[in-house]
Amino acid sequence: MRPVESLRLAWRAITGHRLRSALTALGIVIGVAAVIAFVTLGASLQVGLIGDISPDDQRNVYGWAADPDTEGGPLAGAQPVFSESDVETLDDREDIEAAYGYATLPTQALVYGDEVSPQGDALVATGPSYIRDETLEEGRQFEPGEREAVVNPAVAEQFEENVSVGDELTVALQGGQRTTVTVVGVTETVEGLSPFEGFDPSPRVYVPTDPYYTEDLAGAMPGASDEEDDGDEAAGENGSAEGTLFLAIVVEAESADDAAVDRARESAREYLESDDSDAGRLLDAGGLAVTLQTSTELLQQLQDVLDLLQNFIVGIAAISLLVGSIGIANIMLVSVTERTREIGIMKAVGAQNRDVLGLFLAEAVILGVVGAVLGTALGLFAGYLGAWYVGLPLVYPYEYVVLAIVVGVVVGVASGLYPAWRAARTDPIEALRYE
Repeated sequence: MRPVESLRLAWRAITGHRLRSALTALGIVIGVAAVIAFVTLGASLQVGLIGDISPDDQRNVYGWAADPDTEGGPLAGAQPVFSESDVETLDDREDIEAAYGYATLPTQALVYGDEVSPQGDALVATGPSYIRDETLEEGRQFEPGEREAVVNPAVAEQFEENVSVGDELTVALQGGQRTTVTVVGVTETVEGLSPFEGFDPSPRVYVPTDPYYTEDLAGAMPGASDEEDDGDEAAGENGSAEGTLFLAIVVEAESADDAAVDRARESAREYLESDDSDAGRLLDAGGLAVTLQTSTELLQQLQDVLDLLQNFIVGIAAISLLVGSIGIANIMLVSVTERTREIGIMKAVGAQNRDVLGLFLAEAVILGVVGAVLGTALGLFAGYLGAWYVGLPLVYPYEYVVLAIVVGVVVGVASGLYPAWRAARTDPIEALRYE
């Protein structure tokens, strides 16, 4: 029997039982669709995260100090150990382009004109180059020592009249103190600008550490004056740092080249872990370890978690494929039983075992391919909807589309082998007697 004739007969048998055939292929459809949808979302999320790392940010090294056994992302278990002196020394070291502190300050509200917007942890004190030029929608970076700020759209658009460059914004701190900033820039995105912030769309006001953290805000923190007195005493006893301490620091390499980044990292680590630094003495006293990582390395940790989750979900989808293959095998066995007399007639008129084998294999392969094609289309559409809803750039892993078709064929062949073999071995005389 010619292959075309086998396919024609197989298709007629499938369309003769449309509902049963559709339910049989449904397991393949669901399994393939789930695999493609989640792999598409995973690839889109990876590109979305990596896309948030600009060329300038790729040369940044982010540092914090925590217990060596602490698990988690950036700043997990972080303790303030980096002094102003440490930051200034790093800024002057060879292989380091710039260094500055990073801290978030607890706030109560943002005030613009007569409007008050309750807001906690909206103030981010950092260095001017933390705000990269390509992230600005309008305006410029703030200047160190000036009472200036850059806000993101979540802040600029939350009042009845939008905040723009040149406007003044009042920040109410925890403890009741107020400080006024002049807005000199607005970022183009509401997402965080570094792994320290995450990438959630939160209101943020970026200000220079000097004067808002090292002078005004540090002094406004509860118990700040007591800490300074205690710091004097500790300096005498343990040689620890006095004054303002940063929870984290950012070290900029001379370029985004891997070698330059590694040199900046090692230079910073060498100094921070030495007895010459305030951080080094505090690290030893508290049993802490300093972590220095780039954005790519920090996001890779997140990507590893996402890959693990994606593999878990793909594993569940693979179980669905297994269930689908069992369904095909079951239906094919039923079909063999129902068509026993037909098989006997085919053999009586000269059909060979290979003809019967090919006929039932063709049915199983058609069910597998149809399920894979429909599942692929459904998975691509679901991936598109998911990426659109989350706001991610759409990336289709085309290799998985091809793999889905191959899996459909393999599942069809594997599921139909035994039923087809059983049909081919049917005794024609017994088959003709079957009712």
